[in-house]
Amino acid sequence: MTVVHLFHDDPDSLLIGSRLPRRMAEAASPDDPPLEVFVFGAAQRRLGRDDTDLDRRFNAQVDDLLAAGIPVGACLTLARADGLEDALTTRGLTLTVARDAFLRYAREGATVIGF
Repeated sequence: MTVVHLFHDDPDSLLIGSRLPRRMAEAASPDDPPLEVFVFGAAQRRLGRDDTDLDRRFNAQVDDLLAAGIPVGACLTLARADGLEDALTTRGLTLTVARDAFLRYAREGATVIGF
């Protein structure tokens, strides 16, 4: 499994990190490991925001990932704290406790690419 982990909320991390998985999926062969995205920390706080052009572009790229069938997850605890649990699940994100997500990645020997 390959996981693209979006944590930082600087423009390069948000925009490249949310675009790269789609490009990876387009170039993947059928025998490549599955790909997913996990958004956490400062990057997760940008989900659902549209205050700036950066917010809108980031969220559009996340929606593109979901539309392409690339699983996108985020931290359940942070979503609840921000009052976004329903909005994010309705949008198609899978919410899980970050601790559990990272334990699963370790157990499965995932390659995690961080932004």
